[in-house]
Amino acid sequence: YQNKPKANFPTKRFVKKRPSKATFNTHKRNVRSNLKPGTVLILLAGRHQGKRVVLLKSLSSGLLLVTGPFCLNSCPLRRVSQRFVIGTSTKVDLGDYKVPQNLDDAYFRRLKINKQKKSGEGDIFAPKKERFVPNEQRKKDQKEVDTAVLKAIKAHPDGKFVAKYLKSMFALHSSQYPHRMKF
Repeated sequence: YQNKPKANFPTKRFVKKRPSKATFNTHKRNVRSNLKPGTVLILLAGRHQGKRVVLLKSLSSGLLLVTGPFCLNSCPLRRVSQRFVIGTSTKVDLGDYKVPQNLDDAYFRRLKINKQKKSGEGDIFAPKKERFVPNEQRKKDQKEVDTAVLKAIKAHPDGKFVAKYLKSMFALHSSQYPHRMKF
């Protein structure tokens, strides 16, 4: 069976309609069912790995907004991927507390610094990398959120134990397997 050439060729080329590029950031993000606001999470990766934090809300990008509270374990307001957390059965009832509207993905986005083009000679006085320093707005928001979370922790029947639990770090020792544990 030979492939015969087409008997007729279309005179006009039809342009296939393709979906726009922005489909990835508009699609619906699903959050694991055990990750509800007020749940205590264990961070598994990043700068604060091993710390226990309180989940505040899930953002539109699919990331989770968590806080330490900062005064308990020095974990600030930050976005975390749900892939890198373990949801525990410990819950802090945040009640009717609503997280401020300005705490969204744009709030946490880092500003990119424009890189200077390299000149012919090697840069002897290379600029040092600037460390991230939180601004006053971020400090104010951190305090506001932390007061609400600490109030909820104190209202918990085992408030003292929950505070100690959040202060303590998570670590595995020999013959401890996370898939066999109940968190």
